[in-house]
Amino acid sequence: MVAVSFPPPSPRAPFSSPETTRERIQTEAARLFVASGYHGVSMREVAEAVGVTKPALYHHYADKEALFLAMLDGALATLGRLVEHARQEQGIRAQLDTLIRDLLDTAPEQRVGLQLASELRHVSPERRAAFEGEYRRVWMGGLTTLIEEAAERGELRTDLPPSVLTRALLALTYPLVSGPPMREPHQAAQALLSVYLDGAAPR
Repeated sequence: MVAVSFPPPSPRAPFSSPETTRERIQTEAARLFVASGYHGVSMREVAEAVGVTKPALYHHYADKEALFLAMLDGALATLGRLVEHARQEQGIRAQLDTLIRDLLDTAPEQRVGLQLASELRHVSPERRAAFEGEYRRVWMGGLTTLIEEAAERGELRTDLPPSVLTRALLALTYPLVSGPPMREPHQAAQALLSVYLDGAAPR
């Protein structure tokens, strides 16, 4: 399992806002889930780590699945923001350069999200299906839209479906955030992006 560093837990404030409390809950829960897996963590342990009572914890999250999925929703929201940030650039090269740089800048968070996602099989089929559908819409769909628009502008080849080009992009960038930190990640990212765009250029 990849070692992931977390920020140190912040001291408990006597009058924490609900949002601050939820953030603390998710930070501590992520630490526990990554270390012990979904089945290895109880809500009691999460409450103790945060410094709240179990009833207070259940006030914010109805059950462990709800807490777990809230963390995954947060990771997915981050990915959605990265796509939107990339869309502000002009041209697919600048868009993908921004996207990959943002992925590297949030690499620790991405690693946590990937490790949490590996535990998704433990939640109920209905909740898992709902999250997977949202993942396909926000992340896969967002990337595919970037690729489709670039192909329409003549920046990418059109003899391959956008979905295939999207999966190729993910296959190249996945190692940047899935494994141990690289010595020169930005240099590696630029090399991968160059290989991808050279291979995806119009023919």
